[in-house]
Amino acid sequence: MKMTYSMEALELQKKDALIVFAQAGEVLLGSANRSLKKLITEYIKTADFKGESGQVAVFPTFGKFPAGNMILSGLGAPKDFHRALLEQAAAAAVRAGRKAGLKTFAISACSRVKSVSDSDYRVIAGRGACWGTYAFERFMTAAKKQTAPTLAFAGQCPDTAAVRADLKTAAAQGTALLGTADLANLPGNEAAPAAIADWARKMASANKLSCQILGKSELAKKGCGGILGVAQGSAQDAKMIILKHAGTDKKARPIILVGKTVTFDSGGISLKPGKGMGWMRYDKCGGMAVLAAMQMIARMNLRVPVVGILGAAENMPGANAMRPGDIIKARNGKTIEVLNTDAEGRLVLADALSLAVEMKPSAIVDLATLTGAVIVALGSAASAVIGDDQLAKEPTKAGADAGERLWQLPLWKEYSDEMKSDFADISNIGKTGGAGTATAGAFLRAFVPEEIPWAHIDIAGTAWLESGKPYQGPGATLFGARLLAQWVASK
Repeated sequence: MKMTYSMEALELQKKDALIVFAQAGEVLLGSANRSLKKLITEYIKTADFKGESGQVAVFPTFGKFPAGNMILSGLGAPKDFHRALLEQAAAAAVRAGRKAGLKTFAISACSRVKSVSDSDYRVIAGRGACWGTYAFERFMTAAKKQTAPTLAFAGQCPDTAAVRADLKTAAAQGTALLGTADLANLPGNEAAPAAIADWARKMASANKLSCQILGKSELAKKGCGGILGVAQGSAQDAKMIILKHAGTDKKARPIILVGKTVTFDSGGISLKPGKGMGWMRYDKCGGMAVLAAMQMIARMNLRVPVVGILGAAENMPGANAMRPGDIIKARNGKTIEVLNTDAEGRLVLADALSLAVEMKPSAIVDLATLTGAVIVALGSAASAVIGDDQLAKEPTKAGADAGERLWQLPLWKEYSDEMKSDFADISNIGKTGGAGTATAGAFLRAFVPEEIPWAHIDIAGTAWLESGKPYQGPGATLFGARLLAQWVASK
């Protein structure tokens, strides 16, 4: 989506549609747009539009304004507002407009949401508008290619350079999300580890990132028994994908982002129930979020050096698959008793985290669709973060600013005690089965020394949608990419 800035008032824009947000019953327009506000208010009186979150209305301006249509998009009540709702409202507005055949849009250049600054508003709304143009139609034989829409941010602003910088950031982030979305939505037969490695290599070249791919033989030489153990039941070899953004500060230690990238998770010998197993194409979403974040970071040319590591493997119940009770050795030398082969993501991450530690980072954050327990705890409203208290606060704040909410869970000694094994250094599931998200975090903690700041984000409840919403269709949300870019940019 092409985004531009126009100093001309919103109500004077000659576009297919003007996008206006409403918070409950309040239309969010400034005093300069009184006539426009009057038209919308008159419409609301006769329509069933209450400004609720996810509610969108498209109606004609009846020739009263240069724009042919109005798109009203709800943010919900002010007391319930969080920034994800702004991005969703922008995406929903564009999706509704596109469905109505509209191609050119205009939106206010200044924030009318009290808790959101003008700069943050432009980035979030612009990014959301980009996301609203996306549809996964790779396998739809009747799908028609649509012209990319345009969006003008309109109205007088005191600092035009700042506006253009914000739109550049929004475009960089939106382009990264759109560029990764198809890969994230591909099924396991199309997005095997080798295919993801090839995609990452091309993306790195296009974004001036360095890229290293470790295949089966290299992983064996490095003693990465975790990821190799997960992959041994599959016909697809594992890949460890390492992307590097050099940053402008050559003296800084790198931040490392690690993403679980299990391209399909059958559960292995500990086979999952057949119902809903098709959604396990999205067990790669931690890695997909890291891929999108690395593109954002590169396009924004951020100061700090950043390394993205994706552990890509397929978990299948083949003749050579890991068995419950097997003992494997991870990269850092720790032995792991595999009590359940469906707790495979942490085995992949054990090796990826061990490799990350060797790079002497300033901090490590990993993302993974790791546990069903986090869905029981938080549903799809937020992801869990667990790890060092001080570090966990940073992505939590970044998530609140970027519109991706996190909730911190504890990492107490009791959870580490749950992971003790009678036959190895550690087991891959807890003894009692309780506190599944926290015990998974305790397992991962064993592969990062205490002196290195580390946090784990469990995105199992937020990584994809199983049914469409006004702001996107079913499929990957790329949750985590936005907050990671926000966090790295704050460094």
